[in-house]
Amino acid sequence: MVELVKTGRIAPCRAIDLGCGTGDNAIFLAQNGFDVTGVDFAKSAIKKARDKAKLLGVAVDFVVDDLTMLRHVQGLFDLLVDYGTLDDLNREDREKYVQNVLPLSHPGSQFLLWCFEWKMGWWERFLVRLGPFGNIALEPGEVQRYFAAQFEIERIVGASRLKGWPRGYACYLMTRKA
Repeated sequence: MVELVKTGRIAPCRAIDLGCGTGDNAIFLAQNGFDVTGVDFAKSAIKKARDKAKLLGVAVDFVVDDLTMLRHVQGLFDLLVDYGTLDDLNREDREKYVQNVLPLSHPGSQFLLWCFEWKMGWWERFLVRLGPFGNIALEPGEVQRYFAAQFEIERIVGASRLKGWPRGYACYLMTRKA
């Protein structure tokens, strides 16, 4: 994201950080001229994000909301940013996320999606089912299944079959079709 902003590939606009956590990406965008809304379901993360933004002297509209059932965020955004939220959700919640997030974009909106992505082995799928979290990675092709009908998709960076954990990642820059 830093490189895309610094090179001007992503220009200042109205942006939303989906699953903003404690606000680092939203604050970076605000520091670079973006009008930013940050959304997270964790009240404690939003409080930390607000405190951090205030300390740094930047304006970001931080909102507590659930990306699988949006109630407090509406309108259209020129840039949507997701750094590691969609891939954490289980399959059912991923569908809900897509249904809730798509209406926030308009033709020409850009969507920057960073995620863990690799073909999980049987033992990884088993561990995911045992854990208290949704998932840990998107399967190859999953981004296309969710977004290809509405977005032109460019995979700008990624790697798979990495040794250790996580075993792969990808970053997509998508543009909403007319």
